[in-house]
Amino acid sequence: MTYDHRAEVQKVLIITLLLNLFVMGLKAFVGYSTGSLSLLADALHSVTDSANNVLGLFTSKFSSPYPDREHPYGHHKFEAVGALGIAAFLGIACFEILQGAVERILKGGELVKITAPELWLLLIVLGVNIFVTFYERGVGKRIGSPILIADATHTMSDVWVTIAVLGGLIGIWWLNFQWLDVVLAFPVALLVFWSGWSVLKENLPSLVDEMAIAPEAIHAIVVAVPGVVNCHDIASRGVLGRQVFMEMHLIVDAPDVETAHRITEEVERQLEARFSPVRILIHVEPPAYQSESISFEPELTYSPPNKGGDSGFKQ
Repeated sequence: MTYDHRAEVQKVLIITLLLNLFVMGLKAFVGYSTGSLSLLADALHSVTDSANNVLGLFTSKFSSPYPDREHPYGHHKFEAVGALGIAAFLGIACFEILQGAVERILKGGELVKITAPELWLLLIVLGVNIFVTFYERGVGKRIGSPILIADATHTMSDVWVTIAVLGGLIGIWWLNFQWLDVVLAFPVALLVFWSGWSVLKENLPSLVDEMAIAPEAIHAIVVAVPGVVNCHDIASRGVLGRQVFMEMHLIVDAPDVETAHRITEEVERQLEARFSPVRILIHVEPPAYQSESISFEPELTYSPPNKGGDSGFKQ
């Protein structure tokens, strides 16, 4: 079974895009009016929020889970590619923030002037960011959307950035600690970098076809099905809970093709009940084909299989 949540993903992204544009406008307005470097850097961070939403809308449009002639395994990886784009945007934002802070230290700049109404505007910005984070993350986890979860991670970094900047501006407003503005620009950059690294680390396994399910877990379910003698060369990829592709060699004790087919269908039902949505490819073998290799090991080398039932993998 395959689930298509693109319409819901696009709805969430449109709502968050509008909210992020609102937040970006407020930050830019207050940043330019006060001359705050850390707040302008935070506004730049919000530019990437909006760009991420646009990127997410683009990638989700092309991330259909249904196969076609050109993409027989569906289009799920388009969303993972979009998430990597978010990581790239975060890297750019980090560089821009650090560059601005270093220039302020070396060349100096205008004094930051902040008023109480401008601080209240930033509190509104903080509230909107918190709402967007929990809204996107909640929907993303419910439907298994990496683009929403990645964007929520990005927005959460924006929440911490805004809190830090707001604290610094309060210090400038109350105690006239002008140095706080430049000092806070550096942890802002580190938070942005960490968000980008988290998004990258979360989405790379899908793009490089890392194992989705431990072969031992699959093996335990399969051998419990009546008529199954053993299974070996188990492989899986994809994202558990979203879409998994699985393949294996199945040894069955069956006198005819019809019985073997019934056994494989039961195996598929058990695996779908446990790991759905999943697409399964099973190569059926008779009892004479024995193998101790549940999955693939790094030290194995391949040679053409022989008639004795050898899988072709050698130590």
